[in-house]
Amino acid sequence: MKLLVGTGAVLSFVGGAALATGPVPPPPPKAAAQGSEVKKHELPVPKDGNLVVGLCDGETSMEVKGVKAGQSLTRAQAQHVSGALMEEWLRKNPNANWDPAPMMAQAPAPGSTTPRTQQPRTPAPSAGESVRPGGVTSESGGSQVKKQIATPIQDGHTYGAFSDRDEAIWAASTEQFVDEGHRVFHDAQAIGGTVGISCDMCHPDASNTHPETYPKYQVQLGRVALLRDMINWCIENPARGKPLADGDPRMRAMEAYIYAKRKGVKLDYGKK
Repeated sequence: MKLLVGTGAVLSFVGGAALATGPVPPPPPKAAAQGSEVKKHELPVPKDGNLVVGLCDGETSMEVKGVKAGQSLTRAQAQHVSGALMEEWLRKNPNANWDPAPMMAQAPAPGSTTPRTQQPRTPAPSAGESVRPGGVTSESGGSQVKKQIATPIQDGHTYGAFSDRDEAIWAASTEQFVDEGHRVFHDAQAIGGTVGISCDMCHPDASNTHPETYPKYQVQLGRVALLRDMINWCIENPARGKPLADGDPRMRAMEAYIYAKRKGVKLDYGKK
């Protein structure tokens, strides 16, 4: 035993000496922490306490006179503010690769004789309409579809023994999931916003969201982002809400809706 201990001590010493005298390799470079806290859009502080709303570019903002910080805009006010912010952004970025929805004529702005253009809007929730609690479930409403069908449905092997009726059920479940994402995307209350801004006000019908280009580096966030990261950026900044968890039914439904609007577009991750 003493011999073994002595031998071990010698080996330990020799190894230690080698480590101490040999060249020390540099530590491997650390990868960027993808889960680290992202940057915030620092908004200017108005002197009279009015509400300031920021655009999702992380730079453009405007003060809303007559509405104090902490108050929420009406949908009409929020739409007007969003439109003004977008016009300002487009003015500053005339060569931007913006992908708008088809435009339609609108009445001239106050004090102007030039007709404005407006993105076509999906009908918003009616005044006083409550937001359905809970959102979608992991089954995406499939159970509700099943209740409408009297005959048994396939519930066995995933890749076989299913019929056209089964595929119709799955398609209906998927469409219901997308419809839920449409609802949340157009409802400032549903996304948890506090100033009345909803996603569709800057991205009508999910325009210019380009889900096929993610993952990609987002300057606003200061890191490589997934689509859900950019959704949360918009919820936290323009909408002034709290970020949604990855598994939140609202986040999953909005992702489904946005991807559905780009059906058939070629994947091109990393594209700006």
